[in-house]
Amino acid sequence: MMHEANRRIAPLILAAFGLAVVPFVTSDYVLHIAIQILLWGFVYTAWSLMGKFGLVSLGHGAFLGIGAYVSPLLWNYAGLTPWLGIPIGVLMAVLLALIIGYPCFRLRVIGHYFALVTLALSQVALLTIVAARDITGGSLGMTPRAVGHSWYALQFPEKPYFYAIALVVWVFGIGVWHFVDLGTGRAALDAIAEDEGAAAAIGINVMREKLRVTVASAALTAFGGALLSQYFMYVNPDTLSGIGVSLQIVFAAIAGGMYSAFGPTAGGLFTIALPEILRISMGTNFVGAANTIYGALLVIFIIFMPRGIIGLVERRLAAAPARI
Repeated sequence: MMHEANRRIAPLILAAFGLAVVPFVTSDYVLHIAIQILLWGFVYTAWSLMGKFGLVSLGHGAFLGIGAYVSPLLWNYAGLTPWLGIPIGVLMAVLLALIIGYPCFRLRVIGHYFALVTLALSQVALLTIVAARDITGGSLGMTPRAVGHSWYALQFPEKPYFYAIALVVWVFGIGVWHFVDLGTGRAALDAIAEDEGAAAAIGINVMREKLRVTVASAALTAFGGALLSQYFMYVNPDTLSGIGVSLQIVFAAIAGGMYSAFGPTAGGLFTIALPEILRISMGTNFVGAANTIYGALLVIFIIFMPRGIIGLVERRLAAAPARI
């Protein structure tokens, strides 16, 4: 087990060191893209904690939206620092995960029924944010009160500051992924994914294990949403909550490879880079091209690359010595 942990941690350390030099060798524009990739990669990694064990949630847009909105609202209306507002948002997302997860797992709502429940949750969150427009700004979004460079307000006009935060958070997310993957509960979650009835028959507390991974996934997603709103200094229900965001999270995790620690981040690189490339190459000639391409590629990935980009690369590398 120790050897396996060391083998997995070594690439993470190398990746972290490599990414640490990025602010010194690139422009603010590249840093802007890199920050988004790291933060969204963190969110996609959070979703994969559930997805790789067969818990297909289409409601993570709700958890992301809670994290994204709670801290700015507390900052704007109560003057509460994000250092307190972010944990409050995370706790609210955890509470929502328990409220939805407990009855679902208690009543054994599984498969596409569970996906539909979470899909409805995502839409309810979006409609709630829009309906509370006097507080949240509705569909127009809202802007946190800006104070310039401030650790108290967690606002940094200089991108290297937020890049460092994003990098630390991303490393933390990968660490959590490895902890779950190597932890004692991994075998139980695998058994539950294979056959819930059989898992319960051998003494596994199915509801507890599913709630644990759901709560962890929701908490990390809300944390990522809070950091995204702090970085963009603008919160909009269409970009940080709702069904569209939930589907984006699912697509990125599947495209990158939810069974690999770096897979969701590869999905983040893909989903962030694609719109930028289309925007630069096509301008406004093909508005909505990214969503159209996402849909087509999602079908291709599910059929031909079920383990995603990283999964395909790992399979090719593993097969390479056999061909020599």
